[in-house]
Amino acid sequence: MFRRIGNSVVRHPVWTIVAWLIAAVAIVATAPSLPSSSDESSFLPRSYESIKAAELQQKAFPGTFTPSAIALYKRTDGGRLTAADQRDVARITGELGKRHIDEVQNVVAGQPSEDGRYALTLVQMDSKNAGQPKQADAAKELRESVKELAKGTDLDVKLGGSAAQALDQQDSSKRGEALIGIGTFVIILVTLLIIFRAPILAILPLLLIGVVSVIANGLIAFATELFDLQANSSVSSILIVVLFGVGTDYFLFLIFRYRERLRLGDDPKQAMVNAVDRVGEAIASAAGAVIIAFLALVLSTLGFLKQMGPALAIAVAVTLVAGLTLIPAVVSLIGPKVFWPSKSWRKEPENARFAALGRGVRRRPALTAALSGLVLVVLSLGTLGYHATFDLASGSMPKTKESMVVQDEMQKAYSAGAAAPTDVYLSSTDGRRLDRSALAPYAERLGAVDGVASARLTQVNKEGTTADFTVTLAHEASTDEAIEAVGRVRDVAHTNAPEHTEALVGGMSSIFKDIDTAVNHDYRTVFPVAAALIMVILGLLLRSVVAPWYLMASVGLGFSATLGATVWIFQEGQGHPGLMFMLPVIMYLFVVAIGTDYNILMIARLREEARAGRSPREAAGMAVRHAGPTVAAAGFILAATFATMMLAGNSLLTEMGFAVSFGIAVAAFVMAMFFTPSLTALIGHAAWWPGHGDRAAETTAEAGAAAPGLAPADSDGGTATAAPDAAERRN
Repeated sequence: MFRRIGNSVVRHPVWTIVAWLIAAVAIVATAPSLPSSSDESSFLPRSYESIKAAELQQKAFPGTFTPSAIALYKRTDGGRLTAADQRDVARITGELGKRHIDEVQNVVAGQPSEDGRYALTLVQMDSKNAGQPKQADAAKELRESVKELAKGTDLDVKLGGSAAQALDQQDSSKRGEALIGIGTFVIILVTLLIIFRAPILAILPLLLIGVVSVIANGLIAFATELFDLQANSSVSSILIVVLFGVGTDYFLFLIFRYRERLRLGDDPKQAMVNAVDRVGEAIASAAGAVIIAFLALVLSTLGFLKQMGPALAIAVAVTLVAGLTLIPAVVSLIGPKVFWPSKSWRKEPENARFAALGRGVRRRPALTAALSGLVLVVLSLGTLGYHATFDLASGSMPKTKESMVVQDEMQKAYSAGAAAPTDVYLSSTDGRRLDRSALAPYAERLGAVDGVASARLTQVNKEGTTADFTVTLAHEASTDEAIEAVGRVRDVAHTNAPEHTEALVGGMSSIFKDIDTAVNHDYRTVFPVAAALIMVILGLLLRSVVAPWYLMASVGLGFSATLGATVWIFQEGQGHPGLMFMLPVIMYLFVVAIGTDYNILMIARLREEARAGRSPREAAGMAVRHAGPTVAAAGFILAATFATMMLAGNSLLTEMGFAVSFGIAVAAFVMAMFFTPSLTALIGHAAWWPGHGDRAAETTAEAGAAAPGLAPADSDGGTATAAPDAAERRN
């Protein structure tokens, strides 16, 4: 199949390129805009208690005041607010209400802090649009207005709250995307220049993947609208890295094999056909593993991951098609001039370092496997100290952003949980009015829960069937202590609910509690499903039952090593209270799926060398020698491009960038280069049971398949590699 694809593309390169350009123009012209949400509650399905509580609040208390933005006032000299300051606060609050800013429904004064140094203005917005861009726009206008109104006073005012966080997150995301994009371009350009010393080869993947990016983003927007998926600003940053990182990987897989075929004497066009034939299956299998792993995120209960999975799967699928059609078409059209002005592509370097590494794997596979395995095991020990944190807002932007400064100051000025109180809704299940005499004792029991600062009955709906109890926690909403405390509040609220009533606990801490439950569900569901599907792909590729098991075991060990290293760096080294809650899921999919790419490329080459008649150890050594440069180059570029996410300036992308780049480096330079080939050499022919994928195939000529003067083709459509044999003997 891949030979036919290669023949078709090489025979009609211009039409292939034109088809891609037409598709890009058509998709850009018709694709909808990609929406974005930063509202944590939108990530959860309606079956969770926090979401049920939010729906009950809207039904029972439609006019309930829930601030979306908070203006925090303090004196510029840090002292207590004077009577004049308080009059200024009242004036500013009143003026804000009169401006009728879009989305703003109500503006009221909040309670001053106990030490008299802070005052608040609370702004209510339409709850139906929470986390949407229009509320970020409203927050921008509010921030400008409140600062304008405070001019000439002794007040320093800052705007915080969820709408302001959405605004700051949006701004931070744009800056992060720009830095990531620039960093990705520079890394790919410089690295390819160093590897090939050819400017055309350095620029070409950036141009081609740019076309792929346009098409992929359009298709993602269509899918998001069609299936009503939630979008998040972090997805755009990840997409940049996935498209250019994975796209460059597939470009390198193809170009390295194309160069190898040219060195063996193939005609330039036939060299591309043979390259697509030989490496096409590995690229398709590698992409298939990544796509399936990403699609497994559809099983997640979190809206953020549900949207990310299909989006990244679409991006990789488009990149795969480009790797098998667009890239071969363009390179075959240019021919060997693509390597200009370098002439080093004409012959393989003598005494190459990868030949030495290959000899080491061939001679001492047991020692190689033991040492590389030991490195992974030691790093894995760090997983024992893993903790999760759920503050997605502060994790998505620097602490210096205005909304984050407001959040930190409010925690110091007020009760830590005052900025995001927990609400307990007690409702009648039989339609009768609640017994008012039971409400005060119920509030006392809630207030006595460990970790609760105060609890009081706030309101009862006009029908008398639902009561709202405001519970202020002693800890900030996203902390482990608050999440544990809200769990205890739920227990007390449920067990002490009077007869014929039902209690629901809402608020941000309750949402985080449910997100924690959802993530644990994903660990039990997404991980094994993704692993099982990747194993199926490996089994089909290798026609083996044995190899997929130890390949996945090695990748799993790489995942735990990566998580352990990330824990040591950020929790132990930098003192973070925990890693972002979604990090292990994302890391697992990137490290396991993309890391499997390099295992697939190496094991496919090992099988090819074994089919040429080499022993398991010789095949492993030759695989490291010939596939090693590709794996090293691709692994370095992909790891470096993911590392650019650390430039975004927020803890979420910094942690994600480090973890994924480190995991890919481990996958490329430890697993694929040493652990996998040495294990395969040790297991020998049994690695391919029950098939005989490593057995030497009878060499036969295929009429018309090879250009005149080429070596005869072997059974899988390539050509016999006599040249590497001679080179191996020389080294």
